[in-house]
Amino acid sequence: MSRTLIYIATAIATLLSNNVLAELTPTQQAAKTRGIMLFNQYKPAELELRIAAEAGDAEAQFYLADELRQKKQGMTVEAQKWYEASASQGDYYAMFKLATVSEDLCSVVNQCPASSKKPSDWLDLLIKTATPRALGGDGEAMAVLYNATAELDWLQKSAAAGYAPSQWLLANRYAEGEGTFLLPWKRKSAEEELLKAASEGGYPPAMIEYISILSQRNDLAGVRHWWEEAAKTGYQNAVATYGAYLSHTPDKVGYPVDLIKGYALVSLLKELDGGGNVQVYVEGKLPKIAAKMTSNQIEEAEKYAIEWKATHPPLSFFPRKLGF
Repeated sequence: MSRTLIYIATAIATLLSNNVLAELTPTQQAAKTRGIMLFNQYKPAELELRIAAEAGDAEAQFYLADELRQKKQGMTVEAQKWYEASASQGDYYAMFKLATVSEDLCSVVNQCPASSKKPSDWLDLLIKTATPRALGGDGEAMAVLYNATAELDWLQKSAAAGYAPSQWLLANRYAEGEGTFLLPWKRKSAEEELLKAASEGGYPPAMIEYISILSQRNDLAGVRHWWEEAAKTGYQNAVATYGAYLSHTPDKVGYPVDLIKGYALVSLLKELDGGGNVQVYVEGKLPKIAAKMTSNQIEEAEKYAIEWKATHPPLSFFPRKLGF
């Protein structure tokens, strides 16, 4: 990129960023936080997100737009309005959704609402906004540029910068055959190194895939470690599995039986009563664990569940903002 282009991109990003930070009151911030939590749990979040979005918060505007679009299974006039409000404040995730509207259901049925810019213009703005941040070492901006341009080099740079979701994604891209390796075994080695790094970076989907590698080696100590670490992030898949293994329903990795903790973790999943079909799992698993327990143990487990919830991140399906 030329110096002139870099200067223009930086100027645009600075101009946009000056408008990004809406000052939220404590009540509005609490609504935003809860709204994003509900969104990540596949539960209705519109009311909470709207509070912060109407106060001018760009991130809340993006999530509200996504909530409205998913609710109608396609772009709507209001969803687009909020995407554009967010994008106008420099949110490149919103720009990406506006740039890729041709992939939305509304395009299939030829009912996409009119936009203030063409998709190509939104794409140009996204690149101009994300590029100076990426050049400054922002791994997340590099990941956005990868999705905007499909240039693997940006994903590799993002992974090298330590952005865990990109490390996970790059491992999967390598598994799909992308990238060049002179020695075939180097590809598998690179995949494993990336998944390990992403796991250590706290990204639970990577932990689950890394567990699979360790399991194939019969490294049960490693498997036990990463199931526990993944559960600590609030990732619903890991919480469910960790709880089941602790309660030996079934015992697959050699945890000492802990009915109280196992029951507590599985019972937490009752909170996920929106999308995701988790309740079928809970209704089938919890009685099996309870059948092994006394009433006192169940009471202890209920207390433990309260303590866990108070000291760990909220339960989440970890949906990805760009859908990758």
